[in-house]
Amino acid sequence: MIRQWTIVGLALSMLFVANGDARQQQPPDQDQDAQTATNSAGGDVTEDVLLVPGETLENSDQQTPIFRSGINYVRVDATVTDQEGNPVLDLAADDFEIYEDGVQQEIDSFQLVQVDQLPSLEGAPLVEVGRRRSDQERAASQADVRVFVIFLDDYHVRQGNSFRARQLLVEFLENSLIPTDLVGVMLPLMPLEGVRLTRNHQAVINAINSFEGVKYRYFVRNQFESAYNHYPTEIVERMRNDVSLSALKGLMIYLGSMREGRKSVLLVSEGYSNYVPPQMRAMNATTGVDPAVNPARYDPFAGNGSMEETASFFQYDEIVSDLRRVFQTATRFNTSIYTLDPRGLAGQEFDVSGPNIALQADARQLRRTQDTLRILSEETDGRAIINQNDFRPGLQQMLNDSNAYYLLGYNSTLHATDGEFHEIEVRVGRPQVNLRARKGYWAITELDIQRSLRAASDEPPRAVDVALGTLSEQRRGQLVRTWFGSSRADNGKTRITFVWEPVLERGRRSTQASRILVTAMGNNGDAYFRGRVPESVGPGRGTTADRNTASSSSEGASLEFEADPGVMQISLAIEGDAGEVLDRDRNEISVPDFTAPEIVFSTPSFIRARNALEYRELSEDWTIPPTASRNFRRTDYLIVRFNAYAPGDLVPEVNARLLNRRGDVMFPLTLRPASDGQPYQVEFLPSFLAPGEYLIELTAETPESEATELLAFRLGA
Repeated sequence: MIRQWTIVGLALSMLFVANGDARQQQPPDQDQDAQTATNSAGGDVTEDVLLVPGETLENSDQQTPIFRSGINYVRVDATVTDQEGNPVLDLAADDFEIYEDGVQQEIDSFQLVQVDQLPSLEGAPLVEVGRRRSDQERAASQADVRVFVIFLDDYHVRQGNSFRARQLLVEFLENSLIPTDLVGVMLPLMPLEGVRLTRNHQAVINAINSFEGVKYRYFVRNQFESAYNHYPTEIVERMRNDVSLSALKGLMIYLGSMREGRKSVLLVSEGYSNYVPPQMRAMNATTGVDPAVNPARYDPFAGNGSMEETASFFQYDEIVSDLRRVFQTATRFNTSIYTLDPRGLAGQEFDVSGPNIALQADARQLRRTQDTLRILSEETDGRAIINQNDFRPGLQQMLNDSNAYYLLGYNSTLHATDGEFHEIEVRVGRPQVNLRARKGYWAITELDIQRSLRAASDEPPRAVDVALGTLSEQRRGQLVRTWFGSSRADNGKTRITFVWEPVLERGRRSTQASRILVTAMGNNGDAYFRGRVPESVGPGRGTTADRNTASSSSEGASLEFEADPGVMQISLAIEGDAGEVLDRDRNEISVPDFTAPEIVFSTPSFIRARNALEYRELSEDWTIPPTASRNFRRTDYLIVRFNAYAPGDLVPEVNARLLNRRGDVMFPLTLRPASDGQPYQVEFLPSFLAPGEYLIELTAETPESEATELLAFRLGA
């Protein structure tokens, strides 16, 4: 994939996998100043010295510890207002009740957080919020300080609407903030370390004045976009969605590590959609729609058919699933999202001067993009500023929600460590008031607890965690399973193998997935393969026809093609019998370099035999494609095939062992050596093993170097 997108995704993975729940530990201090926050046009967000009550220049480098709760401790912020929207400030702990999954909880802590709207700065010592993360964290940890981040989603705001948004946001910042407010700005391509919480509101205004939307505009602005903007329009839009939503998730985690109290994100966006109308589909997004290639360009009714409506429905369902991961992260880290649609009182999604799209399809697209904004705000205790030409009341409400709220805490009696979502209901005994609070939280897991309590010496090797983590990756729900592998081709290049299988439910297919449209793209912009599996329609750039092969059976299909070392993006469109798109998926894989001067393994693959006769046949059949599944029965015969490549003419010494899920060695496995161009082969019957998760450890060594590969699998009854 592309570098910055990869960095964002890697950062998220590291935070979730390594930390479990980021709230359980203190983020490390940065020894050097954070990078200056920059917007897409290069504007800087800087910090000047400010007078802030209660702080001194001498203690500005000392970090105030942030309170971290116990495993079962839950904190909820609740906003209570009267019928006129004014905060109710005279409630006591006895006025509240908290229920978790319908079970009443005892309130252990109670605090009214109230922000002074007219803070007195007279006689306050000189202080600045430094560039270091620790400085910002110390300032944000104060309960009576409001924290806001404005997320300017330029990928999902039209140019004209961005100008309008700039004007209203500047007016809001100039007239509605108080000096102690901490404000940050983020754009989709901004790295997290570039987000600075600052009291220099003029610097934030300068950044906002450079905001310019690029929705439905595909010119190249930077090196990141140059790598993919020439792809088909649908792929570009999906990549933009991924970038924006990944950045939002990262922001939630970042703010969650800053403070436990209420945090607000103002999302400026026109909503999200994976669906592109037929009139706008181009093979190259930067060059626009060619009527000779796309006859629907001037057909206003092209999007009104049943097939297009079905595709639109499935793609809306897909984007809602992507949004779910965003608001789940937001609720976990107690962050509210306020969505602002700069379209205002909108009557249509597409401009009159743009493609001629029928009113029915236009209204459907407008409604669903607005719904995505409502979902994000409603699920995170925020508000949606939608279908309004006057944004001031909505923005003022965002401020009011942070002005005064009750911070309630309780120790869950349910000991929720199942990693599931648990509903929270807050009730107040006073009549004729309005109450808003977070709807629930995502619990940590027993594994998270074990990791936090285990001594460092008892931690399993990191490679074991990574290998076991692959077992939890469920691809495409109930449709198909997929597997990607790499090996060295006869010409020394890297061969990619793709396998897909239909998911079986009680011996029958849960859906009629007939084929998959595969688009494989390199980091340099080359398309290594584009075609259907089965029924390939030809290779893409960077390969030749005789190097691309596809095979299929009633159990699915497999594909082979060559690729350059580096990061590769693979897009999948799962099609039914009539060619309709049932679902979509995107995968980012790392393509190894098998010409490197060190030992490198090919991707180990599993072959499953259901009885002894089938096992004897498959163990000598080198053409059978591997299975995509990593879940097996104890009665299955398992075959593992792989290669180990050493530099030059060296032949490495290869061994295989079975490990338990903690990484402890159980016993060595029988290994058939590679010969006559065929790979190494491990064969065993796991009937004597208990159900659970296991790993196969492969080692290869020469006098100069060694390498290890771990392959995880799960055994059922």
